[in-house]
Amino acid sequence: MLEWIKDARHFDGIRRERGDFLLIFFWGKFSDAARRALADLEKFARDYPDLPICAVDVEKVKSVHVEYGVTSVPTVLVLKDKKAAGIIEGVQSAAFYETRLAGAAPARYARPAKKKTRRITVYTGPGCPACATVKAYLRQNKVAFREVDIGRDRQAAEKVFRRSGQMAVPQTEINGRLVVGFDKSRLNGLLGIQTERRE
Repeated sequence: MLEWIKDARHFDGIRRERGDFLLIFFWGKFSDAARRALADLEKFARDYPDLPICAVDVEKVKSVHVEYGVTSVPTVLVLKDKKAAGIIEGVQSAAFYETRLAGAAPARYARPAKKKTRRITVYTGPGCPACATVKAYLRQNKVAFREVDIGRDRQAAEKVFRRSGQMAVPQTEINGRLVVGFDKSRLNGLLGIQTERRE
């Protein structure tokens, strides 16, 4: 999270608290480059919410950049164990910051894993027992899905049959991959459903 430094005392408190690793972004509204760099650093900070990043407006808090010998903005300074361990000057992209800075941080500041979103559609037909079995299995495993009745949606029927090469239901689409029929092991593999093995 990007935290703006209010004064020298505030900065000393942050430095004591985050002594092992801290990123300091030196900024000034007088600099077009610093204003451009701020947007990318804020994006980087949003992607790494636990990473300690503070921003210093060099016009308001004058002592910090002097202490570290920073003479231009934008500049990002890496502190490890309260000592300068790296410096990045100029406008950089969020991807550049991620490559250079996230790798330098201790493991506990790693980017949080994103939850995978699953798009699941079950193509069904009227009076199909296997369709009911697939839907019941998905519900039993708390897997949300969308149902498309090919008897009512001919375009969807043609599209899914063209993709799979099979005129059969059910067909379950999981993130773009099709499973024809009630293929439990394939569904488990694509959905990450764990099953108990019997010896």
